[in-house]
Amino acid sequence: MKAAQLLVIALFGALLVYGTSDLPHRGRADNRMHAEVSMSGTPVAGNYYIRNAYRDAKTPNMVTVILGDYRGVDTLGEEVVILTAGLITILVLRRRRDT
Repeated sequence: MKAAQLLVIALFGALLVYGTSDLPHRGRADNRMHAEVSMSGTPVAGNYYIRNAYRDAKTPNMVTVILGDYRGVDTLGEEVVILTAGLITILVLRRRRDT
């Protein structure tokens, strides 16, 4: 049984390596993620975020501006999920006193 588990893990790891081997190098200037215009012809939102994060929110941390201001509704949903998971974990792991 243990050999089968290790084989499955090894095959999954090989699949991950194979899947990422064809990705473009992140540092290349001609990479699609550095484009000003998307493949559909619309402006890329990330460029606006990078250029205007401090001007829009007056916060020096760009990640905070993107998560808190630009993507606030998505972030609120994610925070509710994390809060719910934390509360469930506390309820499951708490110790009960025997009276």
